[in-house]
Amino acid sequence: MTRTAIITGSTSGIGLGIAEAFAAQGMNIMLNGFGDADEIEATRAELDSKADGTVAYHGADMTKPDEIADLVAQTEKQFGAVDVLVNNAGIQYVGPIEEFPLEKWDAIIAINMSSAFHTIRAALPGMKARKWGRIINVASAHGLVASPYKSAYVTAKHGVVGLTKTVALEAAEHGVTCNAVCPGYVLTPLVEGQIPDTAKARGITEEEVKRDVLLAAQPTKEFVTVEQLGALCTFLATDAAASMTGTALPVDGGWVAH
Repeated sequence: MTRTAIITGSTSGIGLGIAEAFAAQGMNIMLNGFGDADEIEATRAELDSKADGTVAYHGADMTKPDEIADLVAQTEKQFGAVDVLVNNAGIQYVGPIEEFPLEKWDAIIAINMSSAFHTIRAALPGMKARKWGRIINVASAHGLVASPYKSAYVTAKHGVVGLTKTVALEAAEHGVTCNAVCPGYVLTPLVEGQIPDTAKARGITEEEVKRDVLLAAQPTKEFVTVEQLGALCTFLATDAAASMTGTALPVDGGWVAH
């Protein structure tokens, strides 16, 4: 049986890496994310050409619950089911809390945290009915520990870890697992985009941000790779991971071991 996965925020970065890992396992994939329409179609077509399953795209805005519901509904209509849901969509803003723009707070909470609630709410009934499902929330090491200047992001990711535990308990007797993956720093467009803001906030150079801020917390002194995250998510989506639920799994080079 071919499984079907929705991966939010999967037109680049971590989400795309997970999509590539799932496609390599023969899954059907529903991509989602913002970006240039032609570039997204090129990404979809390239992934589809490599996959045994079918790769489609839905442009749901993760701040809009009705569009999120349509993402799930259309995936179920096209493929018959949503077997695996990966909540990965995220944005970032770096700044002191007293200067933090209200609209940035609202957007980060909506996309990084509330969207996961809306996708799970829409997809879980079908999973329960089929007695099988895998929900994977891409949280962050910042879902377990905090850093300065990231009040909204840290709040949202801690919320995602809490949501993960609650969903795991509610779904435990229905063949559905829910886990959070908590990456350290991955050199994605999202991380690269926050380096200049962090440099400005701290009054240091961008290279110093990489060395002394981003990788300072990771004992390995290496960025986490999207391939490593894809491999973990692939395992969590298998029958072998049936007894793993309600967990927050760090993939952070030892960051939270401090």
